[in-house]
Amino acid sequence: MRALKIKRYEIYFADLNPTIGSEIKKVRPVIISQDEMNQYLESVVVCPLTSKLHPQWRTRFQIKCANKKAEIAVDQIRTISKKKIGKKIDELSKTKAAQLRKLITDMYGE
Repeated sequence: MRALKIKRYEIYFADLNPTIGSEIKKVRPVIISQDEMNQYLESVVVCPLTSKLHPQWRTRFQIKCANKKAEIAVDQIRTISKKKIGKKIDELSKTKAAQLRKLITDMYGE
């Protein structure tokens, strides 16, 4: 396996195929999980990005990625192999990262 030097809140292209049902599919940008997990596991937890915007959905978070409008699909979090991770294309600002953490905590925390 290639040694990846990926970091939390970096945005990479990833191949999300195969999928079942309404899972987000194809090669698309994803936000990467915590550094501790990234360092020791052969998989990463990702939030996929989509260019289809749904401002009314509370499970989505709008950002700019590579100077394009995008939405982080927090409702589509999943674990994938590091072998599916491709090129780095962007990263979240500290402000956007904090907002994303809050949304994840609101959805999945106490």
